[in-house]
Amino acid sequence: MNKEKFGFIEFFQSQLQSFDMEGLEVGRVALEHKRSYRVWTENEELLCEVSGKLGYTAQGREDYPAVGDWVVLKRMPGEQKGIIHAVLNRKSKFSRKMAGLSTEEQIVAANVDTIFLVNSLNEDLNLRRIERYLLLSWESGANPVIVLTKADLCDDMEVKLAAVETVAMGVPIVPISVLNEGGMDAIYPYLLPGHTIALLGSSGVGKSTLTNYLLGHEKQKVQDIRSDDARGRHTTTHRELVLLPNETVLIDTPGMRELQLWESENGIAGSFADIEGYAEDCKFRDCTHHKEPGCAVKEKIREGLLEESRLTSYKKLLRELAYLERKQDSRAQAAEKKQWKNISKSMKQQQK
Repeated sequence: MNKEKFGFIEFFQSQLQSFDMEGLEVGRVALEHKRSYRVWTENEELLCEVSGKLGYTAQGREDYPAVGDWVVLKRMPGEQKGIIHAVLNRKSKFSRKMAGLSTEEQIVAANVDTIFLVNSLNEDLNLRRIERYLLLSWESGANPVIVLTKADLCDDMEVKLAAVETVAMGVPIVPISVLNEGGMDAIYPYLLPGHTIALLGSSGVGKSTLTNYLLGHEKQKVQDIRSDDARGRHTTTHRELVLLPNETVLIDTPGMRELQLWESENGIAGSFADIEGYAEDCKFRDCTHHKEPGCAVKEKIREGLLEESRLTSYKKLLRELAYLERKQDSRAQAAEKKQWKNISKSMKQQQK
């Protein structure tokens, strides 16, 4: 397989100039098994591990390969295995804070061109969740597209589309039904050879059904949604690259129960352009949009041009980002202190 067909562009090619490529080759991470990786190369798929040096110099989880990454590797003679020596710089990445108490980045998908934010048009449609996904999508460097599935189950399509439009200014919104193939023509312009599309969304919204349809056969087992709360059950259990018949690369991902923010300050401007635009007309530059006189944002709410719930969501996300920034600063200080402690210890040993 020609590597250009699964996304190897000049951005990555130019980085190889800093490597002595004798005995080395490039591949793309298709699947991650904890610390082992399935990697696509031009000749075959290899099972790879990271080199000792790469593992030693890695400062955090973000320095290890992620699904979608291009890596420099050395094939092990006579085996379908390899050693990953370097991860090429990413052109984009969709990241979230790793679930739990630790302040670490989890890269969900790397080197993505377009993100399909998949949501179901049943009772589980959640505008606040869409805002959160959009925030991280704008930060990723990829272009978001909102794909609304199960249109055949929706009786109030215009109402729901209007609601989604209030939180997704300028973002394409594509309602589809895989069951009766309704709206599928609007998907195809995004399916370009060599481009990478990540499917992101909660469990049961139809990501696996969409993947199976685009592949032309059932790769992922599909489960029905639960009748008691309209929520889905997990079908995809891991992130994986899938090559479509037209040579578009698809990254199918498990449904995410938790989507905590990660370095999304710039994404705020893209996701909440309406609020930040209104805020420029506030009487006070440091207006918190609470009870200050001359608040243009509150005035828009009174005029019916902005929902109070959207402002509440905006404030909540800002607080979450501020908390994350404080945690990251503390972690960075601890890491720097540990590094200098190791350097000091090493120098003392050399002096003996």
